[in-house]
Amino acid sequence: MKTDLNKRFYTFALDIVSLVRHLPKEMATYEIGRQLIRSGTSIAANYEEAKGGFSKDDFIYKINIAYKEARETTFWLKLLEDSNIVKCGYLSSLRKESEEIRNILGTSVRTAKGNS
Repeated sequence: MKTDLNKRFYTFALDIVSLVRHLPKEMATYEIGRQLIRSGTSIAANYEEAKGGFSKDDFIYKINIAYKEARETTFWLKLLEDSNIVKCGYLSSLRKESEEIRNILGTSVRTAKGNS
């Protein structure tokens, strides 16, 4: 299961990079893209760090950061969609994936805390 999540989160990070590379070249999208690239790629990086955690508390901390980054990513994707900067079905599938990732990570945090 962990390998599947690794791959899923990494693929999502690649999709975010691809989206940002294709955003229109304007001031608003530059700023949104910068935030989106940071939060969208951070999910996979923090998940990877969590797997190497020194303790259960360290694991929970890193998973919680990944969860917060997933929430932020969902926000930026929603902003791109609602502002009509990007008009394509691809954006809504990315947003759905970010929401699913957020839910997976939220459940992981609750489960890990419950097992403490």
